[in-house]
Amino acid sequence: FQQLVDQGFLVARERRGHFVNPDVLATPAKPHQKAPDQQNEIDWKARRQIAASDMPPPAKHDNWIKSSYPFVYGQFDPALFPTAEWRECNRMALAVLEIRNWASDMVDRDDPLLIEQIQARLLPRRGIFANPDEIIVTLGAQNALYMLASLLMTKGSKVAMEDPGYPDARSIFRLAGADIQPVPVDQSGIVTSSIPSDSGFVFVTPSHHCPTMVPLSAERRQDLLARANRNNQIIIEDGYDSQLLDEAPQQALKSLDRSGRVIYVGSMSKTLAPGLRLGYIVASAGLIAELRALRRFMLRHPPANNQRAVALFLSLGHHEALVRRLSAAFDERRKRLVHAISAFLPEWRSTDAAGGTSLWLEGPRGTDSRGLAEAAASRSVIIEPGDRFFDRSEKPSRFMRLGISSISLQHIEPGIRELATAAGRRPAAA
Repeated sequence: FQQLVDQGFLVARERRGHFVNPDVLATPAKPHQKAPDQQNEIDWKARRQIAASDMPPPAKHDNWIKSSYPFVYGQFDPALFPTAEWRECNRMALAVLEIRNWASDMVDRDDPLLIEQIQARLLPRRGIFANPDEIIVTLGAQNALYMLASLLMTKGSKVAMEDPGYPDARSIFRLAGADIQPVPVDQSGIVTSSIPSDSGFVFVTPSHHCPTMVPLSAERRQDLLARANRNNQIIIEDGYDSQLLDEAPQQALKSLDRSGRVIYVGSMSKTLAPGLRLGYIVASAGLIAELRALRRFMLRHPPANNQRAVALFLSLGHHEALVRRLSAAFDERRKRLVHAISAFLPEWRSTDAAGGTSLWLEGPRGTDSRGLAEAAASRSVIIEPGDRFFDRSEKPSRFMRLGISSISLQHIEPGIRELATAAGRRPAAA
């Protein structure tokens, strides 16, 4: 009531109550009319210099959490989120002494405790050992890729990329004016012999290829680095889905780099939370200094209170415990998913790659995965059609990706049963 009084809609009369303001009643409503200078709206598309809205849209599933069977990638499972530990670290970050550490404008710097924890706890698991001046914090991996593209690429820059590959990275590089050079992928990862020698950059996801999840073989890794040295190429390594514990972990390309040609991009989206938007770049000190200068004009630095909370989360060992818990849960879910597909969708072939938080599937010829996604959605099953990952004029329609990070173990088999029904198959008896 007081808010309506303050806004002039009500008047308060002592000992009588609240009444509608007579001035409001006396003012007749007028039809909305544009001011003369608003009659012709500005055509913002005609004025733009970067065609961001023309890029392929993201795979958005706004109501995934309400779905019975959300086989979506890149989301989290509320049942596995470390609520108590995260709340504890945020409470600690709000202590008086901590506020003094992060509340001031840090200009182009990052929280030194977070840099220290990334340096000591996250990177060594990938075989990377870096100095503090070789690390910069970003607002997730996409922000990292956008900064790199803005700083290093220009119109006509040639970027070799996996095909199929990470669609948002492809769009980011194109927004910078780069020409994308698609390179095929097989069961050993990107086919390095097909990388054009005139590419200035090579973008790869060697830990788990996006979207097939196959790791780049040791022989291909050595060949990729040798070609980059020989052809004066810069390698942008996205540590895609590499935060979890693998049965046979491989070192990052960055750990094998002796020439400073590899730029490593990491994030905490697949472990802590995608909504946190916290990532980092590891590269030569000279490049990091340039990125800090660029970032200062974009956003100065990611929110320092979030940086401190994450730093505390890492320093107390909560992240390592979370990684162990997630790795065990996702490994069990992936095995259950593979078994269910073999039982109810035997004509679909999945890539045999351990680790990661998704499964890449190839259906029989003639399969329309977009039509299947629509039919499945009517049965409360969410899947991701795979055509968006290809950079071809005619995109294959028989592929799809199933995520396991947000669906509980007991819902996997019923979900695949429903998906099989949507695909026109009668599920076999249990």
